[in-house]
Amino acid sequence: MESKMIFSGFGGQGVLLAGQLIAEAGMHKGKNVTWMPSYGPAMRGGAANCSVVVSDDVIGTPIILDPDVLVAMNIPSLELFKDRVVSGGCIIYNSSLISEPPTRTDVTIIPLPCNDIAAELNAPKTVNMPIIGAVMEVTKLFTKDEIKEAMVHKFGEKKMHLIDVNLEAITRGENIVKELESK
Repeated sequence: MESKMIFSGFGGQGVLLAGQLIAEAGMHKGKNVTWMPSYGPAMRGGAANCSVVVSDDVIGTPIILDPDVLVAMNIPSLELFKDRVVSGGCIIYNSSLISEPPTRTDVTIIPLPCNDIAAELNAPKTVNMPIIGAVMEVTKLFTKDEIKEAMVHKFGEKKMHLIDVNLEAITRGENIVKELESK
């Protein structure tokens, strides 16, 4: 098993943290993982992305040219990476900010209203958490408990009060994918 993912968006949308949490969950599960961030000099508002590989085997390179899963939080990210996704892969896009879905027919397309979910929860910093739920459901790599364990480790004692609202956002992302799969 090997899953290659790219998380991409503007700095401040939490794509790097989302990738870190997926990588952390993989480590806790005993998988081989890589997490490689890339961002411009302007952290907030500039381009940011990270590549995550989770594998049962040794990972040859953290560089991903052909992801199985793309998470695109904004239009520039979608445009940059959508054609790289392997046939049969998945594109998860933030439908709160991207009104035109990708037109590829050889991949699964999942619209996820990340900003709307964060607004409903009155927690704008959870905008990245629905994508974790969606990735969790699409890849079947992790359970919610494994993601929670990664969050507890990553957030530390000072941010434990954020776990519940983040888990709710993750659940909403997961449920949207489940609804789409049942149609």
